[in-house]
Amino acid sequence: MRIFDPHIHMTSRTTDDYEAMHAAGVRAVVEPSFWLGQPRTSPASFLDYFDSLLGWEPFRAAQHGIAHHCALALNPKEANDPRCVPVLDELPRYLVKDQVVAVGEIGYDSMTPAEDVALARQLQLAADHGLPALVHTPHRDKLAGLRRTLDVVRESALPEDRVLIDHLNETTVKEAADSGCWLGFSVYPDTKMDERRTVELLRAHGTDRLLVNSAADWGRSDPLKTRGVGDLMLGEGFTEDDVDRVLWRNPVAFYGLSGRLNLEPASADATDPGATHQGNSVLRGGE
Repeated sequence: MRIFDPHIHMTSRTTDDYEAMHAAGVRAVVEPSFWLGQPRTSPASFLDYFDSLLGWEPFRAAQHGIAHHCALALNPKEANDPRCVPVLDELPRYLVKDQVVAVGEIGYDSMTPAEDVALARQLQLAADHGLPALVHTPHRDKLAGLRRTLDVVRESALPEDRVLIDHLNETTVKEAADSGCWLGFSVYPDTKMDERRTVELLRAHGTDRLLVNSAADWGRSDPLKTRGVGDLMLGEGFTEDDVDRVLWRNPVAFYGLSGRLNLEPASADATDPGATHQGNSVLRGGE
């Protein structure tokens, strides 16, 4: 089983996770921009973070045979902080980088006017740079959030078939599917979707334009949930081709819209035990 996790926050994960992911079949990931966990105090904090998504994380992933790409953005939660908003002026010089395959994650957290502005502006940036967009739907008032999201997408210059609407569930999947956008399901241990609910939605809605991700971060999450969905699909009568479509070919097709997707790990030399990135490695002491 080959797996492409289209939404995972590897900055918050350990080397052990990379090893376990590779053993489970993960060969490619996209890491979208995420909030820090505590308030950022300036755009400079984003720039160091963006640089790590373009350098250190692809190196770390390549050490375990995993191709790493990223999506860059001002995320919805931090769009409400005036100290963070100026990073929108810095994004264009990052969105031209080869390993950036989307603008994201953007969308809504609390559905504020500030989030309206950030979403519209970043959809325009995606259109300007020929990139697709990964859109986060809010954890509260999900149907209202989806409808508000789709209104902004339809008003933008970015076509619906270049937008992935993520964190969908049973209440939002039909309207999202009817919109022409791609569909994303985040599978968590005890929130959002679980494996069985995801498989039931696959049975009801088919496998076209549908992506499954772990969205794993520093909270209670599991980077192997994609494999769990694949195993359950097979156990519930889906074919190996169905599983490959959902867990590999669909994310390849969506992020391939960027024209930048490279499914080879970042560096052929990264698996050398002595390899470093800008002089740094995860090795310590006498390792």
